[in-house]
Amino acid sequence: MSDLRDPAPYDALLLLSFGGPEGPDDVVPFLANVTRGRGIPEERLKEVGKHYFLFGGVSPINAQNRALLDALRKDFSEHGLGLPVYWGNRNWAPYLTDTLREMVTDGHRRIAVLATSAYASYSGCRQYRENLAESLAALETEGLPLPRVDKLRHYFNHPGFVEPMVEGVLASLADLPDDVRTGAHLAFTTHSIPLSAADTSGPVEAHGDGGAYVAEHLDVARLIVDAVRERTGVEYPWRLVYQSRSGAPHIPWLEPDICDHLESLHGEGVPAVVMAPIGFVSDHMEVLYDLDTEATAKAAELGLPVRRSATVGADPRFAAAVRDLVLERAATERGRPPRRCALGTLGASHDLCPVGCCPARAPKPAAAGADSPYA
Repeated sequence: MSDLRDPAPYDALLLLSFGGPEGPDDVVPFLANVTRGRGIPEERLKEVGKHYFLFGGVSPINAQNRALLDALRKDFSEHGLGLPVYWGNRNWAPYLTDTLREMVTDGHRRIAVLATSAYASYSGCRQYRENLAESLAALETEGLPLPRVDKLRHYFNHPGFVEPMVEGVLASLADLPDDVRTGAHLAFTTHSIPLSAADTSGPVEAHGDGGAYVAEHLDVARLIVDAVRERTGVEYPWRLVYQSRSGAPHIPWLEPDICDHLESLHGEGVPAVVMAPIGFVSDHMEVLYDLDTEATAKAAELGLPVRRSATVGADPRFAAAVRDLVLERAATERGRPPRRCALGTLGASHDLCPVGCCPARAPKPAAAGADSPYA
């Protein structure tokens, strides 16, 4: 096998995601998993779950992960990468611990991990690493051999992640009425998080003023705007905005909210808006409800034409990017100089999360980082 296509030392890939309910009876237990330890009563969980009940209690995320799983297996097979791909979730079946147990039972000892979160933040990176540590601890108590798990780097600026979003924005612009298209604004959306979490996202040297979380999203937004200008000849005005805020109202979160932003643009006389959910890998519930339902309803109330561009999902270019990330990390682990693909100004992200990266309010052991209790 060519050294450039050699996944060694890895013997498997784990697709690690958030999980979601797949029927009405799953909604409250799923939300109980998500909010475990916060003491939230069942009645409040039912209220929170109303978004899921609007769609039959089914989140699209699991179906989308199955599609990505198929895309990864197809890409790996077509390119001679004999690496089995497994799937585990943090909050719903298939659960991470069960999947890791299956992988160990199947004989896998060196596992590359792809999280379905492209950016640095506590909830988008370290929390996944904490879940990995919890699962490894569970396997250890069962007396099972522990695999080494290595989380692949953040891929927000990999061409295979950015290019499908560029095409999505172009398609949404083309779908706007002719008389409003050239005056449209681009609203790049991502999940709002507390300012304290944003400011401490990424390595310590990146902390402050939104940290790596905001900087990475801004870099991707600029990449898309530049690409759209090159292909259309139009410099579209844009802004990074936020959605899906939750939690106590007195705690400051990243703003502006997408619905507030739509109101502001309408007040300024902007004729149309393309909402581009660059912070999300796939069209899961927060895209389906917060943008396609809530924000779109707000735009209709204002009489403001809007389109929502597609997320990356199971695009073959993203599957190819994952292959690239696996081979890049494998080469690094073998002591070979890797080919690290990254667009924009920030460069390729770190392989190993350093100490102090995206700290938790209540520190917990986290695998696959410089502070990992597991080698």
